[in-house]
Amino acid sequence: MLQHPFIFSDEPRYRIRRHVYFWVAWWLFQAFLYSFIAINRATDYYLRLPVSMLESLIYLSVHIFLAYTLIYFVIPRFLMKQRYWLAGLLIALSFLVAAAMSAVLSIFVINPMRDWLMGDQYVGPPRTTWITFFLSLMAGLRGGITIGGMAAAIKLMKTLYLKEQRNLQLQKENVQAQLQLLKAQVHPHFLFNTLNNIYSHTQNTAPVAARMVSGLSAILRFILYESTHGKVLLSKELELLQNYINLENIRYSNKLDLHIDLPENTGNLKIEPLLLLPLVENCFKHGASQMLEQPWISLHITLQDAEMNMKLINGKPSEAVSNHQPSGIGIQNVRKRLELLYPGKHYFSITDDEDVFIVNLKLELEQSVSTRPEPVAIEHV
Repeated sequence: MLQHPFIFSDEPRYRIRRHVYFWVAWWLFQAFLYSFIAINRATDYYLRLPVSMLESLIYLSVHIFLAYTLIYFVIPRFLMKQRYWLAGLLIALSFLVAAAMSAVLSIFVINPMRDWLMGDQYVGPPRTTWITFFLSLMAGLRGGITIGGMAAAIKLMKTLYLKEQRNLQLQKENVQAQLQLLKAQVHPHFLFNTLNNIYSHTQNTAPVAARMVSGLSAILRFILYESTHGKVLLSKELELLQNYINLENIRYSNKLDLHIDLPENTGNLKIEPLLLLPLVENCFKHGASQMLEQPWISLHITLQDAEMNMKLINGKPSEAVSNHQPSGIGIQNVRKRLELLYPGKHYFSITDDEDVFIVNLKLELEQSVSTRPEPVAIEHV
């Protein structure tokens, strides 16, 4: 459960409350602060206070515009993505626009309102000179820097805290996964030696069984060894998918209608291991295995620079099957891992129609600096 939900939760009830509390507090702070600044010696404090509250309420629209522009547009889209020069330019532009809006409000709204409410007790500077606009601009810039700096600081502190919490959760998940993997490892060397012996004995007498043993051995080797060291080459992950699909295709005696399109050259792109396999496995488990006639699966993966696009479609039985659970453990784990490992760098959607089950996945992958690009020829089914 998230600690301090009022501060960090994204639930609407918490978000609305903390935003309302913040702006009410800022409005009252501004009102009481500037109510002590007398227009002249004859100004009464209790006359000045309600006017100051009304002025602060009018200026609040500018402050809200500036704060939300920074925390919901400039910071997440530019500053957090390390586009520092453009972020600095947009921040400066936002402050200038907010200051200009405050100056316009001061000259055309606030000053006439003071004349109307305070009458002879209000003695202000000339209204039509550039000096008045310049002073109003500086005053608006001062207030904008104050509220903008506060809003940006709160946003950055919250972002860093949530990032730290995600990292801690990811470390915890990795430790649990390693413990589960250790429990599942029953003498891997003995297992591979046994598989190799079976493969050598069946290669001549039962070539189909030999291919299945070879494919199973490759899958186990990937799971036990390569998937435990962080990100792996995308080519290795796609090779794992191909081996798994080949095994399933043999199990269906080649009666399964497969349309597989995988990129032949993945360069040095890297991906979190075992991220795509549960999606393909789900198609066989809840789709093809339950279709009595003409089971089919379509897998299409493309690359555009460092972006991977995956579209996975499988047929479903004509009548609803009770144990079809598209949001089962495997899918939930994939969704959770995407949120932890690729925050803001993925798009994942599932469409569960009457006849088909569609998975769309987009990922921003990383380039491996130390690994040379290695084109992998993948056999298309």
